[in-house]
Amino acid sequence: MITIYKATFDENWPKHFNKLDPTIKERVVKKIKKILEFPKKRHLKKGARFFVDEIGQNRIVYRVFEENKEARFYFVGNHKEYERWYKQYF
Repeated sequence: MITIYKATFDENWPKHFNKLDPTIKERVVKKIKKILEFPKKRHLKKGARFFVDEIGQNRIVYRVFEENKEARFYFVGNHKEYERWYKQYF
């Protein structure tokens, strides 16, 4: 049986998500559904508590909270926007 995680979103998520083209938004929604089934992917960097996944040229950043079976999404955007976001936190 597959455990489905609950999706939650950081307060800044809409700012990033709403800038995307409608076709990219659809792909992001599909990717989120896949992440909720199998959330542990590639760490942002070794030892970081964030994970990163790719959607074409875009990146999606999230954390997994095992105790709540929750995946919290923080950022989605192209590579340049991802680099700017990344530099704010690391």
